[in-house]
Amino acid sequence: MNVRSVLILILIAAAQCRGQETPAWSIHFQATSIGQWHDSFASLYEGANSLPSHPERRVSLTGTIFIDYRLNSHWDFVANPEIAGGKGFGQVTGIAGFTNGEIPRVASATPALYPARAFVRYTAPLGGEEVEPIEDGPNQTAASLPVNRTTTIAGRFALTDFFDNNTYSHDPRTQFMNWSLMYNGAWDYPADVRGYTIGIYQELHTRTWALRAAMAMEPTVANGPTLDTRVGRNSGQVVEFERDLKPFSKPAAVRLLGFLNREDAGTYREAMQTAGTPDLGPTRRNGTIKYGFGLNVEQALSTDAGVFARYGWNDGKTETWAFTEIDRSLSAGFTLRGRAWRRPADVIGIGAVQNYISGDHRTFLAAGGYGFIIGDGRLNYHPEQILESYYAFHVTKQWTVTADYQHINNPAYNRDRGPVEVASLRLHWER
Repeated sequence: MNVRSVLILILIAAAQCRGQETPAWSIHFQATSIGQWHDSFASLYEGANSLPSHPERRVSLTGTIFIDYRLNSHWDFVANPEIAGGKGFGQVTGIAGFTNGEIPRVASATPALYPARAFVRYTAPLGGEEVEPIEDGPNQTAASLPVNRTTTIAGRFALTDFFDNNTYSHDPRTQFMNWSLMYNGAWDYPADVRGYTIGIYQELHTRTWALRAAMAMEPTVANGPTLDTRVGRNSGQVVEFERDLKPFSKPAAVRLLGFLNREDAGTYREAMQTAGTPDLGPTRRNGTIKYGFGLNVEQALSTDAGVFARYGWNDGKTETWAFTEIDRSLSAGFTLRGRAWRRPADVIGIGAVQNYISGDHRTFLAAGGYGFIIGDGRLNYHPEQILESYYAFHVTKQWTVTADYQHINNPAYNRDRGPVEVASLRLHWER
């Protein structure tokens, strides 16, 4: 049974068990625009996927409507029409930990409307009287849910909606913007070019821990816009265990994630055996496996301050298929709210990340090979190092203005290029 069939069955079941409860609506909106500039930098050479060494200015824009229709205490339906436009530096190439988490790898500045999310959600209690109040918010109507519960979701969504969450670094619209700080950079999560997929997600939630699992469609080609419906042959599986802790009477969480993808991908070592410039195309085979894991921790230091860290690893043998070309990643940072200077809604954040690629991957790039996001034609390898800091100024309840700075050493793992300085201004509105 494929994902589409399961979704149809769940919709039919929802219609049959509507019950007598009064339906409820939740509608929210967001709009985010990010302007970025990078300076000129030293570059001994450039390739097809190099970040341009001359100064660039780019602007991105997204707008989303979050609609949640709660049928009863068990069933609700979510739809998110979204519009996105703008371009990233160098057509979003040349940096593995790219600088703008709001811009997808779509080479079109013209805003386009598309369905970001459209899914059905079923929540079932598991016993016990303890409840958890859920506030009204994006894709969530106000409710009191049982603490011990299961949740099943089927439809179109982003896997990052549910996995690799972190209180201090997860949302590029309000927090860190860099790809490898907002998510685990080594998790090549299934998604189309805009970051969304179709699949099934399940969660078991208790008071102190949660277990999550999902199966989702992969794109038909690397970084492609079309999802592969042959889920029996090509798809991604992910599982995550979360444990909530309270050391020193302060909230903390530890999350351990594992993933296994099957995709129509090539391998770096086999590509090196082709004549001339290494090419991944002839090495691509359906069902090629890519796997890895991630560790994600957070610790509150006070009501206003907290720290976070992530470590990610993947096998580094199979080409990157959906997210970005990072095989190992280590990141850490902290955020602080501005209560001490009488700006309690303002936030300061400082984070750092070091990204690596495998031996096979670096040999492939050094020989002139190209992935879909990096490739300078040559490579003097060194880990990619990124420092990001931001100040989010809360103007009103709806409006936030953020000044952001990123310093990037060895863009695309190349010591012969950079460093790159990136300044950003972000405008965010929500209600």
